[in-house]
Amino acid sequence: MTASLASLPASSSATPSSVTAQAHALLQALGVPLDQVQAEGGWPVRSPLTGELLGQVALQPASAVTAVVDQAQRAFLAWREVPAPRRGELVRLLGEELRAAKTQLGQLVTLEVGKSPSEGEGEVQEMIDICDFAVGLSRQLHGLTLATERAQHRMMETWHPLGVCGVISAFNFPVAVWSWNAALALVCGDPVVWKPSEKTPLTALATHAIAQRALARFGDAPEGLLSLLIGERDTGAALVDDPRVALVSATGSTAMGRAVAPKLAARFARALLELGGNNAAIVAPSADLDLALRGIAFAAMGTAGQRCTTLRRLFVHESIYDTLVPRLVRAYASVGVGDPREPGNLVGPLIDEAAWQAMQQALVAARAAGGTVHGGERVLTAAGAAACYARPALVEMPTHTGPVLHETFAPILYVLRYQTLDEAIALNNAVGAGLSSSIFTLNLREAERFVSATGSDCGIANVNIGPSGAEIGGAFGGEKETGGGREAGSDSWKAYMRRATNTINYSTELPLAQGVKFDLDA
Repeated sequence: MTASLASLPASSSATPSSVTAQAHALLQALGVPLDQVQAEGGWPVRSPLTGELLGQVALQPASAVTAVVDQAQRAFLAWREVPAPRRGELVRLLGEELRAAKTQLGQLVTLEVGKSPSEGEGEVQEMIDICDFAVGLSRQLHGLTLATERAQHRMMETWHPLGVCGVISAFNFPVAVWSWNAALALVCGDPVVWKPSEKTPLTALATHAIAQRALARFGDAPEGLLSLLIGERDTGAALVDDPRVALVSATGSTAMGRAVAPKLAARFARALLELGGNNAAIVAPSADLDLALRGIAFAAMGTAGQRCTTLRRLFVHESIYDTLVPRLVRAYASVGVGDPREPGNLVGPLIDEAAWQAMQQALVAARAAGGTVHGGERVLTAAGAAACYARPALVEMPTHTGPVLHETFAPILYVLRYQTLDEAIALNNAVGAGLSSSIFTLNLREAERFVSATGSDCGIANVNIGPSGAEIGGAFGGEKETGGGREAGSDSWKAYMRRATNTINYSTELPLAQGVKFDLDA
């Protein structure tokens, strides 16, 4: 398979009419039989680049979940007994397979999601990075030895595999989010059942094929250790409801999280929720404006505004507002919008027509609230009306109200003036979501205040970079309506394991804690 991957051209400057052919060539090179994407009457998959039909996939109904979880549960009973460093060897092999497939899988992400080639490959690099992280982690799943008040006793904590993990991922990061969960879950001793977005099943099929090659090289992994469910919402709901699924990691809207969380709570399962993010940045008077402009532009316009960490609200100090904002307006007017495979285009398509309509509804509401809209119009490309390209919109708002308070998954940046840092921080925190945030300042006191307990209330708080884009070494996730989940680095691995506190008595006495006496005449 590595040879066929190497023989596939790396260039992705294909014409619109060749998008389907290119996708099929990539799928075959990645190990996906074409009959899996040519199911008669199956779910249609279209490329946002052109609107072209990439394939049709058979959907697995909700009734299929039981058998898949049955197999995953059997896999768990075997995999939990495999030593963690040996489990890490599987993840090392997965990382190797991803390295071999990086260019081609990245190109497939571009075709199915509409990301630029560098972002498509960057997403696969995230997968490789988390595999590297998890391999090292497989020898560091350590607990603590704790001080005990009883002589000749030892108290410690140990960590054990949790059980079957369900992963429900969104279209905008169709493969990276699975890897954040799968790499950690595997080294922690857990099987993974993945239900990807129905908007991006092709990249899921390709990733699953890559994982199967790693499993084959590993040699003795139990069947059902990594499973894939291509289905609609009812299939995901069945995965959430299955009592053998110990943890569900769900990425999507806050509305989705409100539906998933109570179901998991009702059966005392764990929820790892990565939900909405109405992210903000503050530009202080001392900011390096050249740096701030570049950071704002990528954070607000990158991936056509379809990242959970996309910058959506910008608070500019009144003393620099009239200097910075006109520069931003010019940048918005001049940025290249179109097929991101073509040189010079930094903003690609929205995922579908529904996303375009949501963007327009938000702009109508912004105008009604007194906002001045720059950009936001449909951009026609060679693909015509079949693809949804939109010029990013910069909206100057008089007050923090209306659509500013709600996340719209599109390239809209609301800009407001502020006078004091207290005011700006209050505005940053005045929305339901609490994912990511940033401040641009050269003032040490302002920077430290922003990342302190009295500053940003978000799970991510940056200084002199935008809120969008994160390395896997840190825990990724947010507070409030973002769901509170953490994935990737730091100690996120603990979500995939259960903790036990152990006390071992190696004396001939039986002292009780807290000096309690319970003496029997025996």
